[in-house]
Amino acid sequence: MKEVSITDIKEIKVGHAQNVEGGTGCTVILCEEGAYAGVDVRGGGPASRETELLKPVNLVEQIHAVMLSGGSAYGLDAGSGAMQYLEENGKGFDVGVGVVPIVCGASLFDLVVGDPKCRPDKAMGYQACLNASSEKPLEGNVGAGTGATVGKFLGMEYMMKSGLGTYAVQIGEWIIGAIVAVNALGDVVDVDTGKAIAGILNKDKTAIYNTEKTMYEEYDKNRNVFSGNTTIGCIVTNAKLTKTQANKIASIAHNGFARAIRPVHTMADGDTIFVLATGETEVMPDAVGALAADVMARAINRAARMAEPAYGLKAAKDFL
Repeated sequence: MKEVSITDIKEIKVGHAQNVEGGTGCTVILCEEGAYAGVDVRGGGPASRETELLKPVNLVEQIHAVMLSGGSAYGLDAGSGAMQYLEENGKGFDVGVGVVPIVCGASLFDLVVGDPKCRPDKAMGYQACLNASSEKPLEGNVGAGTGATVGKFLGMEYMMKSGLGTYAVQIGEWIIGAIVAVNALGDVVDVDTGKAIAGILNKDKTAIYNTEKTMYEEYDKNRNVFSGNTTIGCIVTNAKLTKTQANKIASIAHNGFARAIRPVHTMADGDTIFVLATGETEVMPDAVGALAADVMARAINRAARMAEPAYGLKAAKDFL
């Protein structure tokens, strides 16, 4: 097993666009020739696009892009930019009078940093597609991770900067990887040691505390923790998967969220994982699921470690 890039998968490109001053951005995963896809939404507050069509009972089997964005529900508009880009390049389903690209997506809530009126829109989504390439994707404060933060149970004063991370491996001809924007209510922990990497700060902001302990200590307080959450990501592989199998892999990949984020899947998170499978290599589906959880957890760790301090917030690098 060797570490590679998700863009080493044939036909997969990744592009970012962001407004650093505004504190938001978007990340597109392009599969212009189509890929079998699935999704699993676990959080209680999702903002999503075209997830219904990925149910196994529905007609469409392949999609052409996944758009991850900030901006809460406003940021779903970035997917329209990907549709424009794909249509202009003749990519999508032939419907006789043209093509219809299928772009799925999800958005995280980053309006509490930067400018709350600055959100990913159609133009930013289109720019992300123009920026897409087969080069190793940038990580940290880019794309959908531009305004990402973690550890928000006590509000902005005690939260930390997070970002976007990727991690991929290759075994023989099989490649599988993850890309994720980590904007969790909870803390990010090292999947190997269990030690906190980023999350809620202690009272004097000299160390990372523990969100779960804080919740238990304040169990009788009715805190409004809606603002500022949701982790969104995508598993990308060259394995051959059916639409039904891709949906199951998306479900299993949430184990990676659980390994790396504590607590996870709260009512204030809209945690969503997509799967894209380009179908080049025969792989046992259970092997895909097992490794999907691992690469997702490690991508989450990288999202925290690669983040830079910003918007007056500390990052993991401040404590290394």
